[in-house]
Amino acid sequence: MSVYGEFFTKFMEPFFEGLMTILKAIANGLGQMFNIVNYITVINDYKSDLKGVGLVIMILTILLLLAIIAIIIFFIYRAIKTYVKYRRNVKKEDQLVDEIEILNNEVLKLKKQNAKIAELTNENGEIEYDENGNIKGELKEGESRFFKLSNVDNKFKEYTPEEIHNDFTLEQLCEIFRNYSASKLKLYYDIHLIRLFIASFASNKLIILEGISGTGKTSLAYAFGSFVENETTVASVQPSWRDSTEIFGYFNEFTKKFNETEILEKMYEAQYTDEVYITLLDEMNISRVEYYFAEMLSILELPNKKDWVIELVPNVWPDDPEKLDEGKLKIPENMWYIGTINNDDSTFMITDKVYDRAMPIAIDDKCEEFEAPDTEALKLSYKYFDKLLKDASKEHPVTDETLEKVAQLDRYVIDHFRLAFGNRIVKQLREFVPAFVACGGDEVLGLDYLIAHKILRKFEQLNLAYIKDEIDGLINYLEKLFGKDKTPECKAYLLRLKKTI
Repeated sequence: MSVYGEFFTKFMEPFFEGLMTILKAIANGLGQMFNIVNYITVINDYKSDLKGVGLVIMILTILLLLAIIAIIIFFIYRAIKTYVKYRRNVKKEDQLVDEIEILNNEVLKLKKQNAKIAELTNENGEIEYDENGNIKGELKEGESRFFKLSNVDNKFKEYTPEEIHNDFTLEQLCEIFRNYSASKLKLYYDIHLIRLFIASFASNKLIILEGISGTGKTSLAYAFGSFVENETTVASVQPSWRDSTEIFGYFNEFTKKFNETEILEKMYEAQYTDEVYITLLDEMNISRVEYYFAEMLSILELPNKKDWVIELVPNVWPDDPEKLDEGKLKIPENMWYIGTINNDDSTFMITDKVYDRAMPIAIDDKCEEFEAPDTEALKLSYKYFDKLLKDASKEHPVTDETLEKVAQLDRYVIDHFRLAFGNRIVKQLREFVPAFVACGGDEVLGLDYLIAHKILRKFEQLNLAYIKDEIDGLINYLEKLFGKDKTPECKAYLLRLKKTI
């Protein structure tokens, strides 16, 4: 036997010997309890000596033993029966939950079907016909099934793309936007928040604004649309949103028309211009984000932007809009999606799948009013804005020293908390932090924010009681790596987490 086999045998031997001892003891105990031969032998040894009262005692003793055995068997039977009943109930409850989910989906389908039929009927529920005997609202010959998208084509038919001339830096853009919001809209934001917001455009197409109600989450997205002179498209998410048709619309088999959403219309329009477009998903977690935005999350994750396409219809009609390619829509590169969330009992949790593919920005405080110079809005060229964000990665790359510290922190978190950063977050770090620096921020502060809101947030899923003793060690390690009080976001988050334990 090799030394490895000998080590394994010697190491595991005490465990298996102890296990065998326990099993033998249980077997011996059961053997003694139900040794019928032993009981008969004792009865035969004493039955000739026991007369009168002694015989009665012998019979009572035998009955007592039988009663004890019967009670033990009864309790074992009850325990097994109770467990089996419990498992059946759990299985039934699971089946009921699944059935309820299926019924909910069927109800939603029926509601949509009813809405489609309602488009064809009058207030009495009767299908209306025109003078030619055709159903009112039905697609007529020569009409496009994409009414809104075709109107966009007509609107831009003679359109000459406007040349937008921008010559500011990202830092200047942050200052101009902040002053515009204060002077024109009376919306006041801290410069640090504006830098985080603008830098987020570099790393993700989905930005999540989270925080307590009344801190200006919705107004920030609205203000930016107003600032770039391209009004933000607002979509108020509803609890009934269950699939991607809420974003793109659907084809109505009855009318032969495509019911287009305002989001779809703006996505189509964005392909004609060089402007920056913002779509706001207000209260996005009032329904599960994975239900209606999963397809978009997957598409926007693809590295090749040529693959950013969504199929609207499976076939091609002669009158389809010009920029639809075989029924497929190109997701515009110049559109960002901003979601606002509230964390309360009426909303759903945002899952890791969504958070990992988005840039969360916490807005927990209101900024004090301040005097700002009168500032006008400006047209923002997507090409220029995109160039500024890409140039930031070249001009302010994350230093090798910082990347090595991030790698050390990653190993520490893996060893102590069984969590890892992941390639996606490292990629976002390389894009977000340089943009944050170009906006006038500090590299370590940008890194601190990203770690706090992309990594440490995952700690909430762990057993908090288990990691309580590790939190102080992580705070000390962060200060050892980056310097004392250089990571305020991480420290504040960890201390808040510790208080909840």
